[in-house]
Amino acid sequence: MIDVEDLIALVHNYNPRSNADLIRKAYAYGLQMHDGQFRHSGELYFTHPVAVAAILTEQRLDDATIVTALLHDTIEDTKSTYSEVARLFGDEIAELVDGVTKLTNLQLSSAQSKQAENFRKLFMAMSKDLRVILVKLADRLHNMRTIKSMRPEKQAQKARETMEIFAPLAGRMGMQWMREELEDLAFRVLNPEARNSIIRRFITLQREAGDVVYKITADIRTELDRAGIEADVYGRAKKPYSVWRKMQEKDLAFSRLSDIYGFRIITGSEADCYRVLGVIHQRWRAVPGRFKDYISQPKMNGYRSIHTTVSGRDGKRVEVQIRTRQMHEVAEAGVAAHWSYREGVRAQNPFAVDPAKWVASLSERLDEADHDDFMENVKLEMYTDQVFCFTPKGDVIQLPRGATPLDYAYAIHTRIGNACVSAKVDGIRVPLWTRLKNGQSVEIITAEGQRPQASWIDIVTTGRAKAAIRRSLREEDRSRFIRLGQELARAAFDHVGRKATDKALRTAAKILGLADEQDLLARLGSAELNARKVLETLYPELERQSGDEVDARRPVVGLSPEQTYERAPCCQPLPGERIVGITYRGKGVVVHAIDCPALEELEEQPERWVDLNWHSGRHAPVNTVGLDLTISNDAGVLGRVCTLIGEQKANISDLQFIDRKPDFYRLLVDVDLRDVEHLHMVMTALEAETDVAEVARRRDLKRKP
Repeated sequence: MIDVEDLIALVHNYNPRSNADLIRKAYAYGLQMHDGQFRHSGELYFTHPVAVAAILTEQRLDDATIVTALLHDTIEDTKSTYSEVARLFGDEIAELVDGVTKLTNLQLSSAQSKQAENFRKLFMAMSKDLRVILVKLADRLHNMRTIKSMRPEKQAQKARETMEIFAPLAGRMGMQWMREELEDLAFRVLNPEARNSIIRRFITLQREAGDVVYKITADIRTELDRAGIEADVYGRAKKPYSVWRKMQEKDLAFSRLSDIYGFRIITGSEADCYRVLGVIHQRWRAVPGRFKDYISQPKMNGYRSIHTTVSGRDGKRVEVQIRTRQMHEVAEAGVAAHWSYREGVRAQNPFAVDPAKWVASLSERLDEADHDDFMENVKLEMYTDQVFCFTPKGDVIQLPRGATPLDYAYAIHTRIGNACVSAKVDGIRVPLWTRLKNGQSVEIITAEGQRPQASWIDIVTTGRAKAAIRRSLREEDRSRFIRLGQELARAAFDHVGRKATDKALRTAAKILGLADEQDLLARLGSAELNARKVLETLYPELERQSGDEVDARRPVVGLSPEQTYERAPCCQPLPGERIVGITYRGKGVVVHAIDCPALEELEEQPERWVDLNWHSGRHAPVNTVGLDLTISNDAGVLGRVCTLIGEQKANISDLQFIDRKPDFYRLLVDVDLRDVEHLHMVMTALEAETDVAEVARRRDLKRKP
């Protein structure tokens, strides 16, 4: 474990004015609070907070962040409290420690909807003070470095969580070195064979071709010296996970992978960056489509650099990044560049931007999105690169790579996206699914009355566009469900000689705990609520009037007292039809119609057959049967169909459109009936209706018990 004086020395290296007494006090307090606690490896637990603090000194962070690292587990894992930390170390540090504790308590690898809500909270905590996430990332990095002492299943869980959440988050915040190390540590756990295989390939390659990195670095230095440009040149083979990911994405073998080496050239000025670019392209052939200028168009996290890929020595493709020293500091430190110190004062880097603005804008855009939309947005924001397009007025719109004109329209305004009918790119009309490229000018053409289409979900890339489209589609579906609910309610109320007035529906909604009558109708139309339930809520006497009917709970003869009963969903037998019972483990007896095709495969199992028949008498209209209807696509037809069914004293319990054509609709209607005679009455009435082209009883073997 690092001694307190050694830790203070690490801080003093970049911040001679740091408060050594504060760090000593926090070190002693943390050691006392964690006394008697041990890690899975058997080490003292306090070795972990100290290691986290040491990681943060590498990023030259302020005293408050270092002290937070030392105390980050005290509120969660010891008898320490928020008020005690605030009293001893001040409100700022107490808030930071509490923020890290809350992040730790977010079970980010739980179920999807839960994970999305936790991710939302994580981003809200980040927007309050980004130092919280810096401590959390350092905490995760040290845990991954020491993960071998955990149980294998726990290692796999933490590695997946790291790969899916913390590594991309570190990259999105500009801390590329941390992203690469987190990915590699997780890769070592999740796929050790693949990682070892890539490392062995690198060793073989180096043995066959010599030190390629050294040779190419020397070639670049020679060209820069010849041009009189002062610059530092660094080269390295890419990380095993980066290589493996490219192999997977491009479906290539290692031997066919080209750009597995990367080089950085650090210059003294921005002008020298472009001079270096000229030298590189004059000496080596540039690979088309692999040039990116992030100096003129920086990334949202402040990242600036020129990227180019060239065919280097022996035709090997190599990636070259060119940037100034200040740009390099931001590229390495990311968000930490905001808090870093040099010679006792906060470092002033003109290229450092506050990622809190990104977090705040993301949270603001997603205030109305549901959990799944939010999760999708977060992952898109973190994983994708950027393209920059221009409006007709010359303004820049920043989008993820792979974005379409629809994404561009929604980036301008939701109203523009919803009304979009077509687009022009560089003055030429293009399909809405066209992928935009850097530097293109985009013009959106709108039309009054246009509404988002369901197919747009597959066209757009940005989370903002997906959320807006889904919201619009939900609103449109709600309107349709309300209209359908009105028809279902009217038919059900007419069936019992009542009127489905607004007041009656509003009263039922209140009793059922719904917002209003519109909510009730929407639930009726979407089959979340049964019309019979609404009637029973308002008119309980209707239920009592059915006392002379056969008991709906035991409508069949032949069951023993302990046997339960269930109608087979495949044939939906009705009273009046010949039936047989089949025993199913865990389901009791399932009643099939005697002519049900599902019985053929049970002929060799006579021990499971039970002789049954229906009770004589009047059965309750509770036996659901599916009807397959084809009706004309004309105004009022659906209403008349619902009325016809209601006039036969039958209740519609569900209705689903399965095919829509310009002239006909095909739909499945679930009707609650008394018996087979009741079914014949309903079908006869429907067949007599001129706008009903076809009606048939639905039997579906796919729905076997």
